[in-house]
Amino acid sequence: MALRRAAGVVFGLAGGSAVLVWAERRGSLREDSGESWWSKAPITAALSALHAAQPPAGLSGYSYGSGWDSNWDKRDPSFMLNPRKKESSGEENSSETETNNKPRATRHIFLIRHSQYNLNGNGDREKILTPLGREQAEMVGQRLASLGLKYDVMIHSSMARAIETATIISKHLPGVEMVSCDLLREGAPIEPIPPVSHWKPEAVQYHEDGARIEAAFRRYIHRADPKQKEDSYEIIVCHANVIRYFVCRALQFPPEGWLRLGLNNGSITWLTIRPSGRVALRALGDSGFMPPDKLTRS
Repeated sequence: MALRRAAGVVFGLAGGSAVLVWAERRGSLREDSGESWWSKAPITAALSALHAAQPPAGLSGYSYGSGWDSNWDKRDPSFMLNPRKKESSGEENSSETETNNKPRATRHIFLIRHSQYNLNGNGDREKILTPLGREQAEMVGQRLASLGLKYDVMIHSSMARAIETATIISKHLPGVEMVSCDLLREGAPIEPIPPVSHWKPEAVQYHEDGARIEAAFRRYIHRADPKQKEDSYEIIVCHANVIRYFVCRALQFPPEGWLRLGLNNGSITWLTIRPSGRVALRALGDSGFMPPDKLTRS
């Protein structure tokens, strides 16, 4: 049966956005022809365009769009052995070393956005939770407790609203260690694409905040250490911009797209990182455990 269709799809990158270019190819498709209906030429062009694309500012050595990078966290055991040592130790010993360095546990990371806070506060110390925000934090704590998981640690931003949110959550998770981290403070991770008119930080803020938030990502978002024997469940209480950037980076999506995601106050985002380095997003901004009249996004 003769078919006339638009054929090749070329994927390129322009400022972090996907561009589709359609090329028409005429021909017939028969089941017994053994010929694919799409042309290989556009695919070759697409790969060339992807490799030529420049990484986002501040992300030297990081690329996206050209397939899954299994060594995205620089912890893939097959990449961690020095080639010279591998050659001198022989194949059997190098294989054994690689096996010993192979992660076995899965990390579950719960990224919690702080609850609603006083936007009119003068400085961080006065930007504390509202009464509704405290209610939201209580519900987050109840939700996490109801999952019946053994949480290992709760890390929180050092900003007042995150500290208060984490403190309220901790009442429902007795015995879970709390750790404060300045790297998780709110900021401008990378200039968003497309840009928005209501929020335009100075270039220096992207430069400073971006490096800090990227450092936080590298510290907390990675596969388990080979010494970790059991799966872990870790909670990170921080901010919307930080969480959205983490999600884009972990899934190897263009990080400039972070502002296209929306998160309610007190929402739960759940990332799973397997020993192989594969990442799954099990929940993004889950706030279904709150009544509709308690939902906010301030």
